[in-house]
Amino acid sequence: MKNKYYAYFVPRTRGKGITDNWKNCEKMVKGETGARFKGFSEKKEAEEWLKKGANYDSKKELESGIYFDAGTGRGNGVEVSVVDENGNNLLADVLPKKELNEFGKYLLKGGETNNYGELLACKFALKIAIKKKAKKVFGDSKLVINYWSKGSVKEENFSREFFELVDSVMDLRKKFEKKGGVIIHLPGKDNPADLGFHR
Repeated sequence: MKNKYYAYFVPRTRGKGITDNWKNCEKMVKGETGARFKGFSEKKEAEEWLKKGANYDSKKELESGIYFDAGTGRGNGVEVSVVDENGNNLLADVLPKKELNEFGKYLLKGGETNNYGELLACKFALKIAIKKKAKKVFGDSKLVINYWSKGSVKEENFSREFFELVDSVMDLRKKFEKKGGVIIHLPGKDNPADLGFHR
């Protein structure tokens, strides 16, 4: 579901609010250290998030691990997010910092779907998990976790690049699981990597 509202909080000024489009929210948070923002489909949800302190973490305590997601809400294309249980960005562990945007996320070049972004995010998450010897990777895409990362793809009209990514993720998953790692599905609302932006 497309977001209709964006809530933001800026620690430096203690400013917070709700906008009805990403561009206005971006003006408030861009360049602000520690700024927090999130997209919502209902205004009441945005108000509740601000009321509870504008924290990314969910009500339940998150397990230690690597969390991944992808989203499209900034309007520039598909963006990839990989974080730890505290919401700290981890992509710089496997990508040059110059390839990341000002939010610590990786913006795909263009034309890719959100599902492709989820698969790429899973690849980065697995690489980071192997590097950090983490045992758990979490994501909210059942398609990626239950099928694509296992090499199960029904459609045949994908690009060669897509199938190469599937093979790469499948190999990483086997390596990760051989070392005792597991990939776990969790709802988007509980995912600290969730960008809150889906189309």
